[in-house]
Amino acid sequence: MNIAAGAIIKSLDTEEDDFFFRALVFITSHNQQGSTGFIFNRIFGRSLNELEAYKHSKPLPLFEGGPVAADQLFFIHHYPELIGGGTPITGDMRLGGDFDTAVQFLNRPDARQSGKLKIFIGYCGWDAGELAAEIAAGGWELTDYPLDKIFF
Repeated sequence: MNIAAGAIIKSLDTEEDDFFFRALVFITSHNQQGSTGFIFNRIFGRSLNELEAYKHSKPLPLFEGGPVAADQLFFIHHYPELIGGGTPITGDMRLGGDFDTAVQFLNRPDARQSGKLKIFIGYCGWDAGELAAEIAAGGWELTDYPLDKIFF
């Protein structure tokens, strides 16, 4: 089992009312303190411009990242040269950074076509050893899902 930042896991939950039913999670960190990641295949019910602070933004989609900190925005991107302050995940992919710069970038006419930035509400989190135990118990499986498909 090779869990690492950049891995994608798939929920094997079979109950439709379970929070993680059919969830695909992009792992952004995995270390001795635990693991974090974002559900990337579940669109949130509101757009960025529906949030008061970003009412002048384009109607950019938000994704339901997970049940932890479900009142906070997070983002992943492939623009380390344009958006400062992000934490490296894998390759040139970053977690976070200057959110206002990211929103300005997304509001540019050419940005939506590039599709390499995704905004989430909340995230998924596991304590040390918890994710590995859930995978071993059959709740999740590691996939070979292509990283470039995260930004569909």
